[in-house]
Amino acid sequence: MYRILRKEILNPQVKLLEIEAPYVARKAEPGQFIILRVHDEGERIPLTIADYDREKGSVTIIFQEVGATTRLLGSLEAGDAIADFCGPLGVASHFEGVKKAAVIGGGLGTAIAYPQAKKLFGLGVEVDVIIGFRNKDLIILEQEMAKVSNRLFVTTDDGSNGTRGFVSDILKQRIEEGAQYDVVIAIGPPIMMKVVCDVTRPYGIKTIVSLNPVMIDGTGMCGGCRVTVGGETKFACVDGPDFDGHLVDFDELIRRLSIYREDERISLERHACRLGGVLNA
Repeated sequence: MYRILRKEILNPQVKLLEIEAPYVARKAEPGQFIILRVHDEGERIPLTIADYDREKGSVTIIFQEVGATTRLLGSLEAGDAIADFCGPLGVASHFEGVKKAAVIGGGLGTAIAYPQAKKLFGLGVEVDVIIGFRNKDLIILEQEMAKVSNRLFVTTDDGSNGTRGFVSDILKQRIEEGAQYDVVIAIGPPIMMKVVCDVTRPYGIKTIVSLNPVMIDGTGMCGGCRVTVGGETKFACVDGPDFDGHLVDFDELIRRLSIYREDERISLERHACRLGGVLNA
């Protein structure tokens, strides 16, 4: 069992849990993920490692309550425990030779972008962080990102935080102003990552994206997380989740992510919690 050390509610939809998992914390690196089960009969779900503390032996995960399992996970409190917490899985991010980087997070992708920015900043890289949300009430990790960046840009679709627009708008503006990035790291909804890649492609700026296809076993055996990169089939769990964004078939990824949407809705509506109540969508 893995004990929950800390819980935070980051916004009405997103929660943070710090989990006591010393063996995972010992090896964890930015870009990697874990697979957990809340209880012995629960489903396996992958979640990206948002932070880790090797001395404390803890790993932080940040998730949005969108399905039965994440709602159950979000109902737990500090002191509770979860059954399984396996990792770190996936290939760690590589930052060799990077002197200036833009790290971009869209919505919940900000939680995945945070360890990337933190690692780069700790290596002495000049880091611009650009994060975007639908509105100001959904903004997460703003203070944390400010501590691991040289410049932080926060934008919202509706301008409710004072800056209206998309992360791709800010990125294009920075490039046109003369920012010479060695790499752009974009993490968020597939359509956001696709647009960011469209912005950087004409300038030849290396662009890394983190993909989140359907994932089951996390070891490359099931094939559920297959993606097409450079015309070849890759498995996000063992070949990624980081890939060259300019080579990713985003249209295929977006189609595959929508395959089980109706099944997930039905499952959520039918899910009954242990207290006998029904969790409605």
